[in-house]
Amino acid sequence: MIGTRLDDIDAPRLIRSEHGWWFIGNQTWTLLRPECVGPDGTVDDATTGFLRRIGAFQPRMPASFSLTVLTTTTCNLGCGYCFQNTGLDNTGGARPPRIRRAWLDTGIVERIITFARDRMRRCELDRLYLLLFGGEPLLNPRGCLTLLDRARVIGLDQCAMTTNGVLLSPRLARELYAAGLNGVQVTFDGSRADHDQIRVKRSGAPTFDTILRNVARATEVTGLNWNLRVNVSHHNFDRIADLVGELAAGLSPDRCTVTFAWVGDAGFGYRNTMRHIDDVSDAFVSWSIAALEAGFRMVRPSMRTTCHICSVPGGRYGAVVNADGQLFSCWQSAGKPGFEVGSIDEGYLDVASVPERWVRCGYEYEQPKPALADTFQDRVDGRLLDYLYTSGRL
Repeated sequence: MIGTRLDDIDAPRLIRSEHGWWFIGNQTWTLLRPECVGPDGTVDDATTGFLRRIGAFQPRMPASFSLTVLTTTTCNLGCGYCFQNTGLDNTGGARPPRIRRAWLDTGIVERIITFARDRMRRCELDRLYLLLFGGEPLLNPRGCLTLLDRARVIGLDQCAMTTNGVLLSPRLARELYAAGLNGVQVTFDGSRADHDQIRVKRSGAPTFDTILRNVARATEVTGLNWNLRVNVSHHNFDRIADLVGELAAGLSPDRCTVTFAWVGDAGFGYRNTMRHIDDVSDAFVSWSIAALEAGFRMVRPSMRTTCHICSVPGGRYGAVVNADGQLFSCWQSAGKPGFEVGSIDEGYLDVASVPERWVRCGYEYEQPKPALADTFQDRVDGRLLDYLYTSGRL
C-alpha cells in the first residue's frame, strides 16, 4: 500500500486505574497489574512483549477512503457559535451571516465520483466511507440521495451524516437508509431548557422537541444508528444530567451512542469558560455512567489518534469537498475563502505552496494547554474503564 506510516500520529495511552494501569492501544484495552509499570510510567519488558504480540502497538491504518462532502453550505439554524458564521447578527437575532452559499448538483456529484475513484486507486483502497455534511445537508436531500446512489459504483461501504435533525422526516429517513445511509449524528446543546436557548432556528424558534421527535420516528421506520453528540460548556453544564433522562424518555437507547463533548471556543461572541478541573471530570464520568445505566451505548476510550484526512497533507487517505467542488483540508475550514487546497477537477495544490491552508480539525478552537486537556481526558477515560470493568461491560 502506498502511504505514510502513522506511528508518529497514533499513540497508545497508559492511564492509572484503581486496579493498576489501563493500556489503550490499537483496538486494545488491557488492565495491567500495578507491578507491570514502574514509578516513571515505564512498562516492563515482559508486558511490552505481550502487548506487541497482540498487536497493541500497530498503527491505525485506514481501511477505507474517507470522503466528506458538503451538500450545501446553507443552514436552517442560527446557532451563534457556529464555525461557519462570518460575524454576529447585529440585530441581536438568530441570523448571523455565513460563508458563501454553495449547492451540490448532479454535475458536481459526477465530478466528485471521478475524483474519488482516482484517489482511491492511488492509495489502493477499494472501500469508501462517505460523510454527508453541511451547512445542513438535508436542505439538499436530492444532492444527498444522488451522491449515495453514485458512490455505490466506487465501493461505498459505510455512510454517515451530520445533521441538526430538524428536517429529518420519516419519509426522507427511509429514502436515505434505503440508499445506503447507516448512521446519523445529531447534536444536543444540553437539556431542553438550555438547548432551546442555544440551538435555534433562524427565526429564533426552539428545536429540542422537533429533533427528539424526528429521531424517534426515523428509528421506528429504519435501521439507522445514532450518535447523540452533547455539547458541554458553561452555558449548559449544570443541567446536563437532566438531558440524559430526557433522551432516555424519548428515544430507543439501544440504537443510540451518546458522546459528551467539551466545546472548544469557536465562532463569534462565544467563549467556553469551563476549566479542566476535578469537578468537571467528575461530572463527565457521572453523565457517562448515567447514560450507560439508561441503556445508551458509549464509544470506548481509544488511543490518541488524529483524522486520516487532515493529518496527512495532500489528501492521501481522504478528502473534504465543498458543494462547489473545491477541496479543503478539514471539515472545519470547508467553504471558507482563502482555505482552498485544490479542486476536484485539478487535484490538490502543492502542499508546500499553501502550508498555511492545510489546517487540522479543531484549528480554530482556543483550548487549554494540551497537557492539561490530556490529563483531563485520561482522568475521565480511566474512571470510565474502571466502571466498565467492575460492572462486567468491558
